[in-house]
Amino acid sequence: MSKILIITGGSKGIGKALANYYSNNGYEVYSLSRTTSDSEIINQITVDLSNLNDSVVIFEKLIQKLKSIPIESITLINNAGRLGQIANLEHISPEDIHKSIVLNTTIPLSFSGIFIKELSSINCLKQIITISSGAAKKAYPGWSVYCSSKAAIDMMTATIAQEQEYVDNPTKAFGIRPGVVDTNMQSQIRTTNSSDFRNVQRFIDLKENKELYTPEYVASKIFELDTKGSLKNGLTVDLRDL
Repeated sequence: MSKILIITGGSKGIGKALANYYSNNGYEVYSLSRTTSDSEIINQITVDLSNLNDSVVIFEKLIQKLKSIPIESITLINNAGRLGQIANLEHISPEDIHKSIVLNTTIPLSFSGIFIKELSSINCLKQIITISSGAAKKAYPGWSVYCSSKAAIDMMTATIAQEQEYVDNPTKAFGIRPGVVDTNMQSQIRTTNSSDFRNVQRFIDLKENKELYTPEYVASKIFELDTKGSLKNGLTVDLRDL
């Protein structure tokens, strides 16, 4: 019986750390990402997740493949995301808005729906964990698209839990806000002009004061919460509050 993890954006940052951590703890890991990492213990599937049609086809094929093997548990981690252009909304192009919404919101919704539907007849532990952000709860000028997209997936998590409550072989849904983590996204934030993001100095200070979480720490905490059954169905929790 296999314990399976499917993760989007598993080649960099938090996604890479999660993929490696689960793999090192007995999971068969499949990463869907535009780039690949140097890991030899992860099944890496190259796909541009901002291309919805290609992504759905590839994800559906993967789920069909996995259905043919004995499964003890299967978890989907919706991790891939992008900050997009940092600026007041009127200065962000429709094309950039669309790309962010597809990656941050449409892909998690689509993949979660496919995951639930195609695995509905399989009686095993089935989970969806979605990586959210504190930006889902707090508005940051310059982040209108990112804040909106993350708030949407928090509601996705809550709704899935309610929809699955009375079905046979249900899928559970959880959300994680990992805090401020030392990733490429943070590098993008710190190099943004203050005229586009007036909170930029706060993030520069967090880096200089060594107050950023490492991706490896975040991965270890998520794995612990997951495998110890500490997450509550339908809720999105902030690691900084635990």
